[in-house]
Amino acid sequence: MGNSMIRVVFNQKGGVGKSSISTNLAAISASKKKRTLVVDLDPQCNTSHYLLGERVNDTEGDIKDFFEQTLSFQVRPKEITDFIHSTSYENLDLLPSNPELGDLHAKLEAKHKIYKLRDALLNLEQYDAIYIDTPPAFNFYTLSALCTADSCLIPFDCDEFSRQALYSLMYNIQETQEDHNERLQIEGIVVNQFQPRANASKNIVETLKDDDLPVLEAKISSSVKMKESHNECKPLIYFAPKHKLTQEFVALYNELNG
Repeated sequence: MGNSMIRVVFNQKGGVGKSSISTNLAAISASKKKRTLVVDLDPQCNTSHYLLGERVNDTEGDIKDFFEQTLSFQVRPKEITDFIHSTSYENLDLLPSNPELGDLHAKLEAKHKIYKLRDALLNLEQYDAIYIDTPPAFNFYTLSALCTADSCLIPFDCDEFSRQALYSLMYNIQETQEDHNERLQIEGIVVNQFQPRANASKNIVETLKDDDLPVLEAKISSSVKMKESHNECKPLIYFAPKHKLTQEFVALYNELNG
């Protein structure tokens, strides 16, 4: 069994910053000399593009290939390491996604392949930390990630609809914990795109706290720097290490890792 900490970043709503949060926390982990793996389960491939740039189109082997081989008999199935690629950053590896991941969904679900990712990742000895980015839906891939993880981070974008959706999301996580993975903990809600001067933002966060939801102290502001970092395919700790946004991610990383 590996001894890496496995975190999944999940929200059923799109556009809340899952890829930004998982990639930037992983990059900070790698910059601290921790051997870190990012697993991209989202067919939109934002995380894969963020870390590999144009190289993403030339990579041989990805998460789709990993799942595909579980659907048929293989005399010598490939190890999960055969689908993992190094990035330009020291200590940071990626298991990239594929836009065609959605095409396999029904087959994988029908054949109950829900623990394949868990079994593969738990056997990896070489990583100190693994971050899993998920699609914006509670589906086979998300469930595979939640079955695998030690903890779940929930990005939240200070929106009233998002607040109402949090309760069903947390129920889904709790149900997964009871049915599939007793190790799984909700590590906290990451307030993203926070505007400290906007009363609406502050009020929604206060409401979450009043409801006893596990809101993390470190908050991530809205900043154009995030888009620039995506455009350059460079996580913030390498792109703008001194920037306020980067420091917010470092504060989040430190809060999570004590």
